Amino acid sequence: MTKHQITGQKGELLARDYFESRDYEILHTNWRYGHLELDIIANKSGKLHFIEVKTLVEGSACFPEESVNRKKMMSLLKAAELFMLSESKKGPVQFDILAVVLKKNENEFFLLEDVYI
Repeated sequence: MTKHQITGQKGELLARDYFESRDYEILHTNWRYGHLELDIIANKSGKLHFIEVKTLVEGSACFPEESVNRKKMMSLLKAAELFMLSESKKGPVQFDILAVVLKKNENEFFLLEDVYI
């Protein structure tokens, strides 16, 4: 496993704890359909959340959330649509991005809610 993959995996584990501590019900992690993936699918207050987790280490040249571009959002939208169809889900949905910065003392989290393009 590469350093990049290890960083991403650590961020996704921290993200799961982050959302569970805020009363989100985690339904799936790393849900896949072909080459499409949703990092976290969660439910909170009757709303389905599709959450993209982006993780970088302290001192990186940019912010983690900056890597979610139009192409990535379109991929997330398509994956979410396929999830809804495959699971026969209906109801309100929301797309969120959780940016995680891994630091020596205390990790940093920045949640962007209800993101769309």
